[in-house]
Amino acid sequence: MASVLQKLITPLFTGTPEPPRNKVTVVGVGQVGMACAVSILLRELADELALVDVVEDKLKGEMMDLQHGSLFLKTPKIVADKDYSVTANSRIVVVTAGVRQQEGESRLNLVQRNVNIFKHIIPQIVRYSPDCIIIVVSNPVDVLTYVTWKLSGLPKHRVIGSGTNLDSARFRFLMADKLGIHSSSFNGWILGEHGDTSGEEFKNRYLIQEIICLSSYLALFCGCKVTNLFFNVQVM
Repeated sequence: MASVLQKLITPLFTGTPEPPRNKVTVVGVGQVGMACAVSILLRELADELALVDVVEDKLKGEMMDLQHGSLFLKTPKIVADKDYSVTANSRIVVVTAGVRQQEGESRLNLVQRNVNIFKHIIPQIVRYSPDCIIIVVSNPVDVLTYVTWKLSGLPKHRVIGSGTNLDSARFRFLMADKLGIHSSSFNGWILGEHGDTSGEEFKNRYLIQEIICLSSYLALFCGCKVTNLFFNVQVM
């Protein structure tokens, strides 16, 4: 005998749902990962968003926070799990997971610890989304992008590191501010690795440390710049 709920609610669709066309996965739900996730949602870049992390309570909380705000968003489906099967059929995977850099520690000192983490993450991503494009944000990003390419077996044009995009955006703002123009009217790039040796002629280290001290981390800025890479990915 049908329950009252079954009588009142009739399913509108009973067939097999089509796989998402623009599914995006964010691996790692720390400050940078969630900044990327929010930026993806606000810029309407995905028809499904998946989150993955090893800390289940935090992962569930971040997922629920985004789901409860879905009334104001156009992304219909937001899912999360520590099992990588939730990432299946992703078009783009953003990797922000890894050990966070400690005060006074160089990015290169993070290499071995984060390589060990990537040895678990990357094969799982490729297993469930063999046709995806991977964007690496974790530090040291230049080394880990190379490691990701090797571990994944993907063509080199499908493994992208965020590189010095952040440094370049900061450089453009500071130069434009000095010239009294909008940053979109000034073009310039910081070259080299994303770390202590990037653009050594441009000494912005004290400014960066001040921003980190005042705002805890450069998460929102990072999220915006990472999602800006999506527009380059679309034309590949």
